[in-house]
Amino acid sequence: MLQKSRKEEMIKDLEKTIKESESVVFVNFHGMKVSDETILRRELRNQGVDYKVSRKTLLKRALLKKAEGEIPTLSGEVAIACSKDETASSREIYNFQKTHKGILDILGGIFEGKFVGKEKMMEIATIPSREVLLSKIAFLLKSPMQRLALAVNEVVKKK
Repeated sequence: MLQKSRKEEMIKDLEKTIKESESVVFVNFHGMKVSDETILRRELRNQGVDYKVSRKTLLKRALLKKAEGEIPTLSGEVAIACSKDETASSREIYNFQKTHKGILDILGGIFEGKFVGKEKMMEIATIPSREVLLSKIAFLLKSPMQRLALAVNEVVKKK
């Protein structure tokens, strides 16, 4: 049994982590092997995502008045994945979930200051990263300019 002072310290740590994060994902990791968790933590750390396992009661206390709406149902063993990037935490959990079927389950999260359910977090998880979106925009802008240059070049050849 944890001492009251240790519980208060854990709650303050969770509150600080949640406050500093742009998005938080609640994850059920029931049945996860230590080797899989090690891989998960390494992949999350490489993407700048913080991963913390917590007791549900302490997590619920830390979440009080941190966002609008109702806290999603936290079933099973619960961890949180947090990041300063709005989509990174949900995207990385989703990617791990795709490669390691049946190990993780997204329960919900906090996005833009509101508690959101599983469905909304899954939608957010499928948004590509900022770098991918910027490269797509660059490609879309490049294509018309390239066609214009080819058309101008053909006009010059005819004259």
